[in-house]
Amino acid sequence: MGQKTKSAGRPRRSNVRGENTRARLIDAALESFSTRSFHGTGTRDIAEAAGMSQAAMYVHYPTKEDLLYQISYDGHLEIEGVVLDAVARGSSPKEQLAEVMYDFTVWHARSHTRARVINYELGGLTPEHREEIATFRRRLEATMRRILVAGVEEGGFLVPDPSMTALALLSLGIDVSRWYRDNGRWTPEDIGERYRYLALRIALGLPQK
Repeated sequence: MGQKTKSAGRPRRSNVRGENTRARLIDAALESFSTRSFHGTGTRDIAEAAGMSQAAMYVHYPTKEDLLYQISYDGHLEIEGVVLDAVARGSSPKEQLAEVMYDFTVWHARSHTRARVINYELGGLTPEHREEIATFRRRLEATMRRILVAGVEEGGFLVPDPSMTALALLSLGIDVSRWYRDNGRWTPEDIGERYRYLALRIALGLPQK
């Protein structure tokens, strides 16, 4: 997953109390970053939301950037796994594209709060951490691009620019996290089905209805 940074490799005591404390801090930071933005959130906000002092928070995460990095790293690691699992289920570029687009979109709807933070608050990361997360994102783009190129080579896809198309399709799925609401009109599965259909129409070069 790229070179481990100091914060990613920080030793963690393997005890339930410590893990629970870190989970509370992650949840508190995630909610704060989502509602106030990274730059609008202070360490005091996070500590208070987690029900602890700032001094106690610093034992686990010295800065709010460490928390943003952990959230971003874990989120991108998870979505990369989702995409690779989807690719493995498909036996052809068409099936792979359909599976990836469905799962990618559903994940961004179900995990919309976390997805908003890991996609739209990257400017709060240090250059070193931002580059590590960028490596995840480049791999995701490369995976989608390979599917499209394979489809073109087989003669099934009509995609003049696989690189731009890969970026466009991933952007469609990511943007779901910006507008999706739990009490909205569509379920994550509804959106996944529709985006699967749109991705195939784009790749196959079919006219829109």
